[in-house]
Amino acid sequence: MMVSLLLYSYARGERSSRGIERRCVEDVAYRVIAAQQKPDHATIARFRARHEDALAELFGSVLGLCREAGLVKVGVIAIDGTKVHASASHHSNFDYEQLSREILREAGELDAAEDGLYGDARGDELPEHLRTSEGRRAALEQAKQKLEARRERAENESPETEAAAEAEPAGVKIELDAAVIVPRVQGRDGWLLEARRQLDEHRRLQAKPIPRSRAERLLEAERRMAQNLEVERAANEAYEHYRVHGRDKQGRRLGRPPKPYEPPETPAGKINTTDPDSRNVKTPRSYTQGYNTQAVVNEKQIVLAAEVSASSPDFGHLEPMIKATKRELLAIGVTDTPEVALADSGYWNEEQIDNVVANEHVQVLIPPDAGKRETPRPGWDGGRYTSMRKTLQSDYGGGLYRKRKAMIEPVFAQTKHNRRINHFHRRGRSAARSEWRLITATHNLLKLHRHQIATAAA
Repeated sequence: MMVSLLLYSYARGERSSRGIERRCVEDVAYRVIAAQQKPDHATIARFRARHEDALAELFGSVLGLCREAGLVKVGVIAIDGTKVHASASHHSNFDYEQLSREILREAGELDAAEDGLYGDARGDELPEHLRTSEGRRAALEQAKQKLEARRERAENESPETEAAAEAEPAGVKIELDAAVIVPRVQGRDGWLLEARRQLDEHRRLQAKPIPRSRAERLLEAERRMAQNLEVERAANEAYEHYRVHGRDKQGRRLGRPPKPYEPPETPAGKINTTDPDSRNVKTPRSYTQGYNTQAVVNEKQIVLAAEVSASSPDFGHLEPMIKATKRELLAIGVTDTPEVALADSGYWNEEQIDNVVANEHVQVLIPPDAGKRETPRPGWDGGRYTSMRKTLQSDYGGGLYRKRKAMIEPVFAQTKHNRRINHFHRRGRSAARSEWRLITATHNLLKLHRHQIATAAA
């Protein structure tokens, strides 16, 4: 019942737990789904948080229903991303010094509150009602009742859920392979970028929930910034070791030591203390504190894959989204491989284009030049650049690429404008991913619903 209630609510653009609670009283459709029950907003919110992984997997189940209706055609697919505001403000972005001051201020306020509560006492003395034997017996009886109630609740919960909640994540392990990094010709920056990418992937897999307490969030933000610096130092050491001991393609030592570089003493950059996973991402008009949500659609505007990234540019998401699409299709029994992938110039990545064509057997149409440029970038001539421009200028290639906007832009417009889904309600990348996949699943449900009505009318 709760799953049906959430699916219907998201399809209608209602995602607030309090709004859903209110509609279960006022709206007849919600009352039918809830069987005249009235779950309160806390129950709805806890259910959504407790089962975020299962709710995210509803995307595949809905895609399977679309396949049965013949809506999952994968000849031509379009890939694009849109920025969705996080449940956080950009005013909560602090650097390490500001973060340290906030932690000290929180600790000072805690000390002041304890001084006001306990006065000159230590604070660990027995409360007044426990200083007599009668008071202790009454408190013990009350404590036993609370423990009994907690045990009964625990027996009704899934053991797997409890184990997952209590499990401690493993430590960060960064593996820097010179054979993978060096061909990119990025120097020291390439090693640092690869280390940051692996750290970000580790945090994504860790899926650690964002603490509710501000004091705990501040400590978590400080821990992450210190971890960023630790990973940067490890990547810098690995790069310098490679430059001293590595060899070129002819097997000769590189010889020259790298230019001296010393990582900063304190972590650089900023982090958001409300949602540490979110970033200040660029939008067409300005910047917003949020996530880069990615989607892959077919010509029927059915979303075939939906993922969430913390990086602002679309650069680097082409190959991961193609692989995610193939995983989703295989999971519902579709063995057809997409033939052509369409994306805008932000996805131009030579290494990934080559990998997608060679390994995934998908042709790619991406203009190397952004629409605002009148002339090509310096050095972007010849080879694949000229070949791609000629392909897009041909009748067939240009005709295919002109389908891109009509395929994917209406999906984002329908979601963000018509359904008013332009920000996330929950915090953390894992929670945002679960919500985004639920949002796109309900988009597919609405497309399926309209298709069935049109088919019945015909």
